Amino acid sequence: MIRFHIPLQPRNLPVQMNLGENILLTGSCFTEHMAARFRQYKFNVLDNPNGILFNPVSIARALDRALDGRAYEPTELFEHDGIWANWDFHSRWSDPSMEVACRQMNEQVQETKSFLSSAEWLLITLGSAWVFEHPNSGIVANCHKMPATNFNRRLLRSEEIVSAMQPVLNRIQTLNPRLRLILTVSPVRHLRDGFVENNRSKASLITAVHDLADLLPGSCYFPAYELIIDDLRDHRFYAEDLVHPNYQATAYVWEKFAEAGISGSSREAMKEIDKLQAAIQHRPLHPESEAHAAFRQKHLEIARSLADRFPGLDFSREIDFFS
Repeated sequence: MIRFHIPLQPRNLPVQMNLGENILLTGSCFTEHMAARFRQYKFNVLDNPNGILFNPVSIARALDRALDGRAYEPTELFEHDGIWANWDFHSRWSDPSMEVACRQMNEQVQETKSFLSSAEWLLITLGSAWVFEHPNSGIVANCHKMPATNFNRRLLRSEEIVSAMQPVLNRIQTLNPRLRLILTVSPVRHLRDGFVENNRSKASLITAVHDLADLLPGSCYFPAYELIIDDLRDHRFYAEDLVHPNYQATAYVWEKFAEAGISGSSREAMKEIDKLQAAIQHRPLHPESEAHAAFRQKHLEIARSLADRFPGLDFSREIDFFS
């Protein structure tokens, strides 16, 4: 038999997730695909409170500052082309008003601090080991469209990544001993760095996350990178830029994650949530018919049953829709 595909079946997480648990996700843009899926199934999600962060040093710095709850001072912001920004934040938190930008950033710091204290899960997705260093501020999370000549670009060694991340992850686990850590490497290819340079970067990240998983109790690695690069292994699973995984690819990674990381009872409930969401999108030809009334009643009962079984989840929207 000729095979054209070698499927990868990730190992089950040592402890599996349940619906309604609190998950903080931070890291590359791939993080946001996963966060959207968790929200779809009513997990309590905080994703990328500093915006997209690609490099592990910036992720560690953001988490460390959130743990301290240390506010940003206006003097820590800079102005460029009429916009106030900070090197630790994505430009989504920048603003023409220094006061507004500073307030928005500090709100994210406090929200992250509060969320970390009660979260069951922290999912970190590392995007690139290439970093840009500013002569006065060190490694930056975002260059904010400043000239490349303002920075020194270099590749982090795996030992540097471990040294940057291990202390803050230890602090988080001390603060919240029940928190479980999931480490991943983004399958998004940073080809602007170059093909060889991208592979060097991913190799450094992969080595570092496995070392961290070995060093930190209650942590594990999920092979999102390998699922796209080695399992699917085909350009048809990328968007038009041939860099970012497309919808099919991210859905495939989600399915594999759900199988490995979410409890069986929660996965069964997720199937019912899918039915409700599909039913909400349904547009009847005859909305006043008995058949449609029965259709609504059937899904109302599903929504009420889920609300009874999972009292911590909010199904009020679904119940109102089908009532």
